[in-house]
Amino acid sequence: MRARTSIEAIAWVLGVLLLGMYALVRISFDAARAAGVEEFREASLTPTPATGGHAQTDPSALDVDQSLWSPQRIAAFAESRADQDAAQAVLRIPTLKLEVPVYPGTSESNLNRGAGLIEGTAPLAGFGSRDSGGNVGIAAHRDGFFRKLKDIAIEDELHIDTGAGTLTYRVVELSIVEPHDTAVLAPTRIPSVTLVTCFPFYFVGSAPQRYIVRAELET
Repeated sequence: MRARTSIEAIAWVLGVLLLGMYALVRISFDAARAAGVEEFREASLTPTPATGGHAQTDPSALDVDQSLWSPQRIAAFAESRADQDAAQAVLRIPTLKLEVPVYPGTSESNLNRGAGLIEGTAPLAGFGSRDSGGNVGIAAHRDGFFRKLKDIAIEDELHIDTGAGTLTYRVVELSIVEPHDTAVLAPTRIPSVTLVTCFPFYFVGSAPQRYIVRAELET
């Protein structure tokens, strides 16, 4: 009887400790995410956008829901806080309450703390006309920021805040492709943003497919 009581007490103590550790990691994640967004905003916020008449939105206005994140991804995010690369933009999808800093390149460190610009796709710099073409590829982990993409829908708005202002895109296509299918990142006639993450969203091990969201620049 005493042994059973001791085991139960130990289990309770371990449970409390694990909950405390999880809470600390979640707090660390939120602080780091906010720091990345705020760093971008302080470095690039301008009084008026360069073109298009879009008013720049304060990226910190949206709450970030981390409830869909895996414990491993939250821990990896916390470990990536020491990296010094600054975000080049902030991606926002209001319908999903998603807000994520976008870093140059898709290194594991960048994907642990936000989203990354896919190498070889169109750059974010410049506010060309709708006829200028280009396809910006942005990737993030399916068990982190981009898990919310499971709920995105055609016609949802997508905003990208850069140092020059805010560009607004509208989702026009959702698809599931094989990992080797790079055609989704090919240049497009209409300026586009293509979001890429692994699929299925809930999968043990390396996910076998890719979930693709393509959005086109609003006129």
